[in-house]
Amino acid sequence: MRRFVGLDVHRDFCEVAIVENGVVRSAGRVATTPEALTLFGESLGREDEVVLEATANALGIAQLLRPHVERVVLTDPSAVHELGAAKTDKIDARALARLLASGFAREVWAADDATAALRRRLSRRRQLVKQRTREKNQVHAVLMRNLKERPPVSDAFGVKGRAWLAEQELPEDEREMIDACLRHLDFLERELAAMDRVIAERVLASEQMRLLLQLPGVSATTAATLMAAIGDVSRFPTARHLVGYLGLNPRVRQSGAEPARHGRISKHGPGAVRAVLVEAAWVAARSTGPLRVFWQRTAARRGEKIATIAVARKLVVLAWQLLTKNQEYAFKRPAALAEKIRTLELTAGADTRRGRRHGDRVRVSPERRKLDKQLAEQAEVAYRRLVADWQASKPKAGAGATPGRASSRPSKRQAARQTSKPQRSAL
Repeated sequence: MRRFVGLDVHRDFCEVAIVENGVVRSAGRVATTPEALTLFGESLGREDEVVLEATANALGIAQLLRPHVERVVLTDPSAVHELGAAKTDKIDARALARLLASGFAREVWAADDATAALRRRLSRRRQLVKQRTREKNQVHAVLMRNLKERPPVSDAFGVKGRAWLAEQELPEDEREMIDACLRHLDFLERELAAMDRVIAERVLASEQMRLLLQLPGVSATTAATLMAAIGDVSRFPTARHLVGYLGLNPRVRQSGAEPARHGRISKHGPGAVRAVLVEAAWVAARSTGPLRVFWQRTAARRGEKIATIAVARKLVVLAWQLLTKNQEYAFKRPAALAEKIRTLELTAGADTRRGRRHGDRVRVSPERRKLDKQLAEQAEVAYRRLVADWQASKPKAGAGATPGRASSRPSKRQAARQTSKPQRSAL
């Protein structure tokens, strides 16, 4: 007979609960060691199902238990918290077992080995960047405490900036702090260079990440971060599912006969991905092309911050289209893409090609750059005309007001708004 086993996972042990014949019971604890977990798996039946929260050591536990049971489910950690019950290990294990038995355990996707390794590398890179920023802030704090003027150079930690720092008269303890920060910065720069080299190799070897590089504002780090979060793009049936997974969808509140109210974005899912997407959106909003026109049009109505989030969402939708259909971006800039690829090759350790008159360089020729900009300007003009034609032909009194131009029936893909106000398109 099938049993449903819930595991509340901790670093040293797992609290076990079992649902059998509709009755839930606690079954003690199992040590979180390979030997104990293997023995525990052998004690389960082939028809049993196991559920545990997707925490740090959940993947390792799941790999040990899968050969012994029919299914191992990794569920969202928030599923138990939403039940609102008292918080103890036994209660959590029982709640997990009941959720699995009732079919309400939300299963999360388990990343493959390559995707998991890429996620760990990107996490390590983010930590290195945070440490580098912290050390630089320490140096600036020393200068402020001692009433020093701003550095006369753009980079206070470059060659000229360090020479200026060495000339400043400071107390002995403050000088020691600056020297220590600079030594740590040198170490962090070497670690970041090594990590960037590994990431550059992964991006160059991936056709999907090279497709993402065609989008404006998307760097190698952005492409790798987005691809590490997506993993298998086929698990997202539509672009809206991916937008919701990354937390860029607006919150909706609706009850009774009241109209639906749309608020801020949900911020569900990995925050690091949203951060790099917003940075990419700021760059795309200032790069010649259709996305800049879209940002300008949205900013005029809703403000710059909301417009930037809208561009980030557009980038996600475009990424889904490129990855799903395996197509190139229609408005890509060939010269800018060549610079990105060549920079990645140099980061990965390729030959610098110095002294050669032919071959790609990091900086393309002025002629190619000019043609590249003209191509993007033509795309901007085409997009402006498309928007103007759409605004001239859209319904004036709400959806369905003009026969033959819009259906009066609710859409199958989104809930109809319960309001009499004219609807706005999501373009």
